[in-house]
Amino acid sequence: MIKSKISINKGLNKTISYYKKQKKMSIRTAIILCGGKGTRLGELGKKTAKTLVKIQGKSILWYILKILKINKFNHFILPVGFKGKNIVEFIKNSSEFQKYNIDIINTGLKSSIAKRIFKIKKYIQSDNFLILNGDAIFDANLTEILNNHIKKKKDLSFICCEAEADFGTIGVMNNKIINFQRGIDFKSVNTNEINYKAYVYSGMSIINRKILNENFKNYENFEKDFYPKVIKKYKSDIHSLQGFWYAMDNIKDYDVLNKKNINNKIFNKIYKLHKKLK
Repeated sequence: MIKSKISINKGLNKTISYYKKQKKMSIRTAIILCGGKGTRLGELGKKTAKTLVKIQGKSILWYILKILKINKFNHFILPVGFKGKNIVEFIKNSSEFQKYNIDIINTGLKSSIAKRIFKIKKYIQSDNFLILNGDAIFDANLTEILNNHIKKKKDLSFICCEAEADFGTIGVMNNKIINFQRGIDFKSVNTNEINYKAYVYSGMSIINRKILNENFKNYENFEKDFYPKVIKKYKSDIHSLQGFWYAMDNIKDYDVLNKKNINNKIFNKIYKLHKKLK
């Protein structure tokens, strides 16, 4: 039997939960960060929450919830802020998400990501949870990554991905220049430091709940302040995301992903993902 709980706070649903009775051991929580302003989307970002921007007729949040469900995540926390009412209405009016176990929590218009996470940490139901940004579409092996995280008894697992470089690249093999490309995909970069390789962070990580006992509430930048601190104290790991990932960071990304006649790998992957999730 599906139950629902709605509490109203200053015109915005502070917490909305749609849930089924489940055994605690089977719950897998995912926190979808969706409270910020889409300032780099121009006028589009002023009209709606970034996570509700539509790609090929479906909102980014629709893609995220569907993919996470396929990956056996069954509890979702949405810390909302800017245009939070729109996200509330999207969930309430979407019949396909009525059976999802979703907590929508008002974390304030101007809260930092650190404060948003601090405010919702008591709602986390699983010992290990996924945290991710609400502006990226992906089709990934998250179940496998989570299982490896638990099996290896890690406290923090970063998920790296393949991204497209916005600048030109010069290809060199055996000390010989072989090509010049723009828009090349890469997963890691070499640095000036010896034996140091930097991987592209997808904005997704799996965290053991005990790490949130750290004092992070007032961090100005959660990722830059929190992660360097905890990797020195806890067991960390890195996983490569096997599958498609693309973040909608600005209006250019929005235009690329929504062009119906474009014939490139980005569109084809989005199109296939859309067809798969229908």
